[in-house]
Amino acid sequence: MKKLLVISLTLVSLSNGWSQVNLNYYLPSKTQYNPAIPTPQSVIGHEVGEWHITHDRLVNYMMALDKASDRILLEVIGQTHENRPVIVLTITSPRNHQNIDQIRSQHVQLTDPTKSSSLDVKDMPAVFYMGHSIHGNEASGANASLVTAYYLAAAQGPEIEKYLDNTVILFDPSFNPDGLQRFSGWVNARKSKVPNADPNDTEHNEAWPGGRFNHYWFDLNRDWLVAQHPESQARVKKFHQWKPNVITDHHEMGTNATFFFQPGVPSRMHPLTPEKNLELTKKIGTYHAKALDEIGSLYYTQEGYDDFYYGKGSTFPDVQGAIGILFEQASSRGHAQESNNGILRFPFTIRNQFTTALSTLKAVNEMRVELLEYQREFYKNASAEAGKDLSKGVIIGSKDKMKLFHFVEMAARQQIDIYKVNSNQTVNGKMFEAESSYVIPFNQPQYRLIKSMVEKRLQFKDSLFYDISSWTLPLAYGLDYEELKTPISLGEKIIELKMPVGKIFGGGKYAYVIEPFGYYTPRATYRLLNKNVRVKVTTEPFYADGKKFERGTLLIHVENQEKVSPEQLQQYMKEIADQDGLDIFALSTGLDYRGVSLGSPTFLTLKKPEIAMLVDGNVSPTDAGELWHLLDTRYQIPVTLLPVSVFNSTNINRYNTIIFPEGSYASVSDVAKEKLKTWTQAGGLLIGFESAVNWFNTAGLAKFEAKKEDDLPTGQAGKATKDVQKAKPYADIEENRGAQETSGAIFEADADLTNPLLYGYTSAKIALFKPNNIFLQKATGAYANPLFYGNAPLLSGYISKPNYAKLKNSSCLGVAALGRGRVIGFTDNLAFRAFWFGTNKMVMNAIFYGSLLNSEVGR
Repeated sequence: MKKLLVISLTLVSLSNGWSQVNLNYYLPSKTQYNPAIPTPQSVIGHEVGEWHITHDRLVNYMMALDKASDRILLEVIGQTHENRPVIVLTITSPRNHQNIDQIRSQHVQLTDPTKSSSLDVKDMPAVFYMGHSIHGNEASGANASLVTAYYLAAAQGPEIEKYLDNTVILFDPSFNPDGLQRFSGWVNARKSKVPNADPNDTEHNEAWPGGRFNHYWFDLNRDWLVAQHPESQARVKKFHQWKPNVITDHHEMGTNATFFFQPGVPSRMHPLTPEKNLELTKKIGTYHAKALDEIGSLYYTQEGYDDFYYGKGSTFPDVQGAIGILFEQASSRGHAQESNNGILRFPFTIRNQFTTALSTLKAVNEMRVELLEYQREFYKNASAEAGKDLSKGVIIGSKDKMKLFHFVEMAARQQIDIYKVNSNQTVNGKMFEAESSYVIPFNQPQYRLIKSMVEKRLQFKDSLFYDISSWTLPLAYGLDYEELKTPISLGEKIIELKMPVGKIFGGGKYAYVIEPFGYYTPRATYRLLNKNVRVKVTTEPFYADGKKFERGTLLIHVENQEKVSPEQLQQYMKEIADQDGLDIFALSTGLDYRGVSLGSPTFLTLKKPEIAMLVDGNVSPTDAGELWHLLDTRYQIPVTLLPVSVFNSTNINRYNTIIFPEGSYASVSDVAKEKLKTWTQAGGLLIGFESAVNWFNTAGLAKFEAKKEDDLPTGQAGKATKDVQKAKPYADIEENRGAQETSGAIFEADADLTNPLLYGYTSAKIALFKPNNIFLQKATGAYANPLFYGNAPLLSGYISKPNYAKLKNSSCLGVAALGRGRVIGFTDNLAFRAFWFGTNKMVMNAIFYGSLLNSEVGR
């Protein structure tokens, strides 16, 4: 009772004003602190929790600790998209710092079964990675890092000294610097002197896209496995440099919640994660419970969240011999907000995060030997599993050497051993050429991680997923791959990966041609168009110098140029070969008796795209961000990010292409709809994704009809409705509803490779990522179904039976003619999280070739 009374008095003092917030509210009361270590307030200018910390002040404080404490070494390990530093503090005892390289080298040997047996873990420190606020607007984590860092630097006494002797802490105070800065600027600029807890107050309602995301509006907590962003690449490199035993990941959730710590729902743990991981996570959880009990905080565990997708920060360690711990604190989303549990104040949220940071530190120390032994056994067991696996590895290849390069680049970041192929290989009837193929053997320490990256999974214990249900990465990259049932002779191991460089073949001065298969062909196309080079695309195959060139090949005629000289054109071709990795063929004649000659009308002239993309309002920030990132960073094509409210009132005639990402467009005015229709009829190109396809239909821009129950084959129609109407327990409502969500699975579509939207693809079977329940009825037109799902399209992942019935024989792509313009709708996400390389070409084909489509493709 006495303890509870103290807590109550503290909360009352907080409610009377911010002046009562100081370090004593957070820190253990019986600990002494080194006065030579600066407090947060002395550096950042305010008490922790009084204002939201900005990233620059956060870094300043960490630098001050680095200068003042012999327990801390600060490193800048990377830069964000906005050039903010990504920092990590190595925190341990001064004695450990003197031998830090030796400690690290010895610790990493635990992940090598050929070396780990001789190590005596009783004398080894554990490695603990503390991470904060990967979602920038879940700021209690980053703000708590100020208190935690101070405690680790300044606390004195036998307990902390023992902890630091037995632990190397990798301390990342802000996983998402750009998002944290955006959010702190919002809430601080709208904070009143008298805190306003009304949820309707502007402080608690961020403007689009919010601070959750990084610069390009990506969720960095989904990027650990594929590491497409500089923030992720820096921390993944640090992870592998040290191979930590435990990672903590401090998040926030809805204001009306309490506090969550892992484990998540046990039935939703990935099968490649050992049961021992769950056992250890539960054991660590008892430390959190005890610590939160002591300060009187409510909490829960084993609900809502899961440990399935290995791309999340708390699950990524689970497939690599470590324990990932997710913390979710109810969010004040500002400085104070009303909730079902009373007024939730920012300092209270910080204290819970700090408390569980210390409870984890205690658990890591008291379980140190157990955690180190688990890490060693994890990799030994993985090695044994690899030896028993009927498959010995995978062979991966592609005609597109840049996509292949980016896949190998991604895999190498995860310390996966990759080898060249000594000679051409035929596996399961598929040819893999030596110069464009690699082998990843299973017999290596990262066996389980590799399996998770290449497997196709169709069986699941649970039908609910917090995130996606499949991510088979060779399919995502659009590569050919096969499992190897017998080992093959390995070539050179990849040590230093170099980006491919193209070549210029032939010495002709009549024309240059570029095949359509390369990933960066769109970048080269835009580069030429932007330099006023006339570029054409062939809609029929042709032959030159004994070689067949497929549909989609680019033609640049040397003399048919008005604004560039032959010498300039030659220089541009060299730049394309060097920078885009494309092979270029210099031809000496335009004559072709087997196909079409180069002056044929089947070569169509391209125009430079002037692109606007709708943002803001109810547009999905992540989907819009994926397209922005694709155009801006991969293809270096400018795109105007056009807010819906501006779109409603502005003149759109300066654009020839307008993109509607996934989202709701109810806020588009009737006047704007008519304006858009007129613009399209005059020759505009309209491209939409996912829900935008439905909006195109209701807005009268295209006839894209959703599949209905009546469209299902006999025996399947009405089945979904009957299933829902069966008598079921009330308690199962949420679970049954969640089981109908298609959170992310992989399906195979049939493609018409003669359609310009599919130029550059070499297989008529294409893997698509589907994160929704949008099912488009096939069109009646003979040429209007260039991409559709067949009778058995599921490749990997979960989809409910009723939804699968709707998906079968549905269209993935709608095309309509509206006057002189074209409307293109894709039902699926073609740029998913920047790692779904395989379908990026469709986006770019739509942009460059969509306006060239014959009017008969209309539905």
